[in-house]
Amino acid sequence: MEFGSLLKYNLPAKIFLDTSFFQELARLKLDVLKLDTTELNLIGNIELQDLPAAENNGHLFLDSKSFSDNDDRAVFNETSNSLFGDILNFNTIENFKSLNKQEYIIKKGHELLCRGLTDINKSVGFSIISYCELKKYKFYYWVCFPCFQFESLSFSSVKIETTSISPKLVLSCQSWFQENPNNWIALLDKGNNNRLVPYSKNSNLLISKSTGVAAIKDSSLIENVPSAFIKNILSIIKVDYPLLKTIEIYFIRSNSSSFVETIEICTNSDNLAANSKLKVTGWVKNQSGKLLPSIIDLSVMIDPLKINEQSVKLNLKLMKWRIVPDLDLNIIENTSVLILGSGTLGCYISRALLAWGVSKITFVDNGKISYSNPVRQPLFNFEDYGKPKAVTAAEALKKIYPLVNAKGIQLNIPMIAHPVTCEEREKKEYMELCTLIKEHDVIFLVTDSREARWVPTILGKLENKIVINAALGFDSYLVMRHGNNENKLGCYFCQDIVAPGDSLKDRTLDEMCTVTRPGIALMAASQAVELMVSLLQSRISDSDSKNANNSDDKQCILGEIPHMIRGFLRDFKTLKLEIPQYECCSACNDIIIRTCEDEGWDFIKKALNDKNYIETLSGLDKVKDLTDDILDFDDEMSLSEGNEII
Repeated sequence: MEFGSLLKYNLPAKIFLDTSFFQELARLKLDVLKLDTTELNLIGNIELQDLPAAENNGHLFLDSKSFSDNDDRAVFNETSNSLFGDILNFNTIENFKSLNKQEYIIKKGHELLCRGLTDINKSVGFSIISYCELKKYKFYYWVCFPCFQFESLSFSSVKIETTSISPKLVLSCQSWFQENPNNWIALLDKGNNNRLVPYSKNSNLLISKSTGVAAIKDSSLIENVPSAFIKNILSIIKVDYPLLKTIEIYFIRSNSSSFVETIEICTNSDNLAANSKLKVTGWVKNQSGKLLPSIIDLSVMIDPLKINEQSVKLNLKLMKWRIVPDLDLNIIENTSVLILGSGTLGCYISRALLAWGVSKITFVDNGKISYSNPVRQPLFNFEDYGKPKAVTAAEALKKIYPLVNAKGIQLNIPMIAHPVTCEEREKKEYMELCTLIKEHDVIFLVTDSREARWVPTILGKLENKIVINAALGFDSYLVMRHGNNENKLGCYFCQDIVAPGDSLKDRTLDEMCTVTRPGIALMAASQAVELMVSLLQSRISDSDSKNANNSDDKQCILGEIPHMIRGFLRDFKTLKLEIPQYECCSACNDIIIRTCEDEGWDFIKKALNDKNYIETLSGLDKVKDLTDDILDFDDEMSLSEGNEII
């Protein structure tokens, strides 16, 4: 027997990361890990068969299915060799770069040693450190295969004259490893016709012996050069069997390069302990052959629309990391919104809805774009002059975010006190409006006239929808949510003592245009959308929640949910108010709602032709009479007694 040189080793595997691996990592970072730096378990396949002749080692494949929460993960298939690992994803690129790589791989080596002392087949594995630059879809990563041995150990090849390995024995070993794919080592019982048995700590084949025989599955393909994983296995064997001096190992490969090697295990310590100091290597070089991390840029490989979608959702998901972990983004995304009015308020509301991730927005308007519109209405440009507002607004929204389901409908909304001129057309428009309100979860009332909001207010209450109203003055604004059957809050018309009339005739030029301070619309629109989002967060999250408001809707995880917000730009003041439902309201009165439900278009037609009909039906006519009586009192007497005039 002649002693040879120290063993040489080959990298255990060449790693291949599928794009789906990084996509899943990005999803986990956003939705699961957030700011958590807990390591995730991985499982990969080392493919050892049918590899190109020029390859030096097996291929380790990882994809989206490689992430696993179970440490006892199943083998991918019966012919592949599973390899367990983990990934540590950092929150910042600085943390990724500053990690002490040597300390990290030594730590991983000790973890594999501890597992291997329980089950020698778990002494091999891999680890990945990474950083996801999600805004640019770049991923930084570095893979290591921790290969360890005790500093007091050395492994040398023993040169002996021996016959070549028997093809029959190789075939027998290959079959055994295929039948036991989770095993990396088996012991050979030469005295029992080379029978293969699983490795154990108390095997009679190694106890009290100085020489043993084993078969090891080898992922290296270089002639007579084993995988560096052999160091892990030999180190654990020496701890389990301290008396073992040499071991004959059959390195079993999937091709014809299997070989046998007798290895001397040398130690300068009589008492090798499991906590002895380790030497650990295994960082993988990058694509340039340098011992540095790898970088992959998936932005050029992924559908731009997919990147767009994930980028839009990124800022929203970041809210859940630190600020509002319980924020329900799904209920916002799946909410369908109907905007009645595609002017200044409608345009700004739609942009805020996009920012919140609302995916279905429908515009309704009967107007066309004028030259004065684009400077105040951000969805329109100069060249859009003369185009229908609703349709153009929807098209503009799709240009901003192609994945939004935006639709524009050119439609006249029936207006109280505006007599019917073409019943067939106006009835058809009313029925279309009814359908639209039924199909959407939230309705924004932002039309130019009050009377155009009357029918949608009734239909919104009838269908129990969320109705948000926004109205502008010169330097003031109103934002409010309409009440429902549970909270008994008032609607836009609950403060009126007369039914809405025709406000569009006999108007001067300044009355024909919405004359406001330019910033008012943005303030009202943003608060209207935020009010909607807060209200959605307070709703019951069951299958029917889209059609039912939560009665306990004054608080949510985002804070308070006011009923009415009045803003005054003159002194930059905002008031939160609340008014109850008015029993004689011309819109949300129970009698009005029931009559509309029973009579449908016939009821609407009467209201359009004669607003007095609504005042009589709701009881407002009696209120008017009472008001007239009060105003007929003797003013001097009233004032002298300190009474306020209503």
